[in-house]
Amino acid sequence: MTTTPTRPRTPARGSTGTAYTRVEGREKVTGAARYAGEIPFADLAHGWLVLSTVAHGRIRSLDTDPVLAMPGVLAVLHHDNAPRLNTDYVGMLGKPDPTYAVFQNDRVPHLGWPVALVVAETPEQAREAAESLVVHYDQEPHDIDFSPARTDTYPADGHMPAVTQKGDLEAELAASAVVVDAEYTTPEEHHSMMEPHAATALWDGGRLEVVDSNQGATWVVGELANLFSLDPASVRVRSEHVGGGFGSKGVRAHQVAAVMAATVLQRPVRVVMTRRQMFSLTGYRSPTAQRVRLGADADGRLRALEHTSLNLTSQVHEFVESSTAPSRVMYDADAHHTAHRLVRLNVPTPTFMRAPGEAPGSFALESALDELAEKCGLDPIELRLRNEPERGPVSGLPFAGRNLAACFREGARRFGWAERDPRPGVRREGRWLLGTGTAAASFSAGAGPSTATITAEADGTYTVRIAAADIGTGARTALTLIAADALEAPPDRIRMRIGDSDFGPAMIAGGSTGTRSWAWAVRAAAAELRERLALGADIPPEGLSARADTTEALGALANKERHSYGAQFAEVAVDVTTGEVRVRRMLGIFAAGTIVNPLTARSQLVGGMIWGISMALHEEAVRDRATGGVYGPDLAGYHVATHADVPLVEADWVDDHDPEDPVGIKGIGEVGIVGAAAAIANAVWHATGVRHRDLPIRPDRVLQAAAEVPHA
Repeated sequence: MTTTPTRPRTPARGSTGTAYTRVEGREKVTGAARYAGEIPFADLAHGWLVLSTVAHGRIRSLDTDPVLAMPGVLAVLHHDNAPRLNTDYVGMLGKPDPTYAVFQNDRVPHLGWPVALVVAETPEQAREAAESLVVHYDQEPHDIDFSPARTDTYPADGHMPAVTQKGDLEAELAASAVVVDAEYTTPEEHHSMMEPHAATALWDGGRLEVVDSNQGATWVVGELANLFSLDPASVRVRSEHVGGGFGSKGVRAHQVAAVMAATVLQRPVRVVMTRRQMFSLTGYRSPTAQRVRLGADADGRLRALEHTSLNLTSQVHEFVESSTAPSRVMYDADAHHTAHRLVRLNVPTPTFMRAPGEAPGSFALESALDELAEKCGLDPIELRLRNEPERGPVSGLPFAGRNLAACFREGARRFGWAERDPRPGVRREGRWLLGTGTAAASFSAGAGPSTATITAEADGTYTVRIAAADIGTGARTALTLIAADALEAPPDRIRMRIGDSDFGPAMIAGGSTGTRSWAWAVRAAAAELRERLALGADIPPEGLSARADTTEALGALANKERHSYGAQFAEVAVDVTTGEVRVRRMLGIFAAGTIVNPLTARSQLVGGMIWGISMALHEEAVRDRATGGVYGPDLAGYHVATHADVPLVEADWVDDHDPEDPVGIKGIGEVGIVGAAAAIANAVWHATGVRHRDLPIRPDRVLQAAAEVPHA
């Protein structure tokens, strides 16, 4: 549950900053909003993916004839007959993952690799036929052993340099009065959004159309155009409503397979993944093995900071979980070293997942800071404030506002931190040991080039067209409020149209860059339109339009460290006789620039914090060494926090303004989860006196720790 804050607010100006219900809310609660798997098409055929049942090997043959003879079956696509794809390109996010360049060869690099698509008149016929398809393999030994002790790991850049370093690390550690040297692990985690991945492909007048559930129509257009060697102008992607993305809904096997089938059959084809297929084909957060070494003077000031992280990736594609990212911006030291390493295994390719890098990285870093505070005899908040950097520790760039200290001050006041007894294991309530913990949060505030068009209609309303993606965050409503203020019109006169690549290029909904990027384009288009109207331009029956492209404006923005920040607080109760851990309350105070819509913003932040509870105590995908697959790949076997696990959760924010930023939005989709797991783990230590460096903090781990430390 949440509570409404009582702290006075800076008065809102216009629509921005005012709580506003979702503009599409009625459609969603009445079922009028249709998602990608629900939109009707004439002559629609249905595809069902067939996934490998071995974790490594080659496809020897497929028994397709019996399947083709089954009722309603139209085609079976596989590596011997599927259209050839172009994979020699670099797209918006790098080179394509061969996982979605389906049916191009006979290799099988992991369990659940797509080996065929069965297309039939109905989804029931397609599923029955797909489950009847016999595939023969030449099986080879597979390797899924993820361990920091492996000798075949290697540094990898990903979306940031693999290694950063300055200063003499060993010398500074040796000169430090206090040293922390600890290893932390986080498990494999999955997105598992409520709406599965779904796409319908069809050709209309020589043009490819895809109705999809994705995080960026521009992104999907670019990938499909490259893969199928098409002019991007001949590809249209629509994605009006998206039931959750969290980093997973980019380009996947189902879209490419649907396009293949629509091309072969010359009729619309829909492919919807099952929940179990999503565990193999839509990415996940890689497990991590991290080591943090901190050296400090007796007063807690850092002399040395080393943070290294290892994650796994597939045999066919590199993905780096950049877990040392928080260390590169949060704290400085005379010697500052960070590194990312990879190991290739017979597993699916990981991908971006809410706060990629920062979520697991903050668990290690903020847990280590707590351990350092304990050794120094300092309050954990005071230790962090003593190590506030003046510039980016790695980049050397100035901060475009860094209000982390304000978050901690306000959070400590609201949470009652001053009354905390710092001694661990002294608070008890019946069978429960009670503890409190805190951690810092940060996430980058970037922006990408976007275009937007606004039309002044003859009836006095405005239509905004932008290829934004509302993945459940309330972006459609936020953009409506931004447009209303920019046009000096009430929100009910704004008609917001999003999710269509025909509206022009726009940034994806990812990395907390979406609303920031789109708002910039909407404001620029509104300024152009207002200028034309002020000069006396007439509005014709078809309306008067203005278009903006933010590419040049973004290039002119000063190069600085831009981030959202936060302070997370948690209170837990631990029963060391049963191993049960209960989070009793959480508070997050954030500095995230301009808050456009407090109603949906609070939902985003609270949602991230609840995910942090899930990360700390529940989520853990475990792979079967015998098969290479995940045990229980569904929402029954994969545990997430539910209503019974969610206590009083409050999210609020401090005023946070960058005078050099014309938009002022920093993004809130990711920062809510950052630091949340560390705050809970630190609270468990405060309750029991035992450190948990491996997530999740399961009952068996609590019991084992209690057995090793009887007094806890």
